[in-house]
Amino acid sequence: MRVFATALGLAVFPASALSVSPLLAQIGNPAGMAPDTQMKAPGQPAPHQTNYQDRLFTQLAAAGGAAEVEFGKLAKKSGNSAVTAFAGRMVDDHSAANARLKSLAETNKIPLPEGLDEEHERKRTELEKLDGAKFDLAYISGQITDHQKTVQLLEWEIGSGQDADLQHFASETLPTVLEHLQLARDIKADLASQAIAGATSAPTKK
Repeated sequence: MRVFATALGLAVFPASALSVSPLLAQIGNPAGMAPDTQMKAPGQPAPHQTNYQDRLFTQLAAAGGAAEVEFGKLAKKSGNSAVTAFAGRMVDDHSAANARLKSLAETNKIPLPEGLDEEHERKRTELEKLDGAKFDLAYISGQITDHQKTVQLLEWEIGSGQDADLQHFASETLPTVLEHLQLARDIKADLASQAIAGATSAPTKK
């Protein structure tokens, strides 16, 4: 989600350097309240009072989640069992998260994007042209990058959002996304090992 990194001025860092305990998050974020926030008590926003961070997070997370499902469906053409298993989990996990986020967006009257954004449309077009090992490596490499960005996005909402429901969603989703990221890294390492093994065993031309 390049638009997220651009909008916030963030770079991609290893997830291990980014992850924080959701238990330490400030739910409600009184320091980041929107000017027109209604209060249920001093320092406590009333339910469904969103700030700019909440709204941007919801739209970017929805766009990223939609892309994960689309790319996961596309990856079913892979002949690598680890890649197809990973892709199946992306479809299942992100479909569930997308449905929950859509419900929260409707409650908070946050409009969501329809279809893939320009960046993910371009990535899908590139992946559709590949097959075999080249497809597997491109798909998994893209998954690592996207999940690193999603980790940043979730942690940004946990620390800077205002709506408690959206912050809880981000906090509860973060461990799953971190698990996805580690799985993708492990698969990429295996793909690299297989490529090296294949190159070593290939007969040399005289």
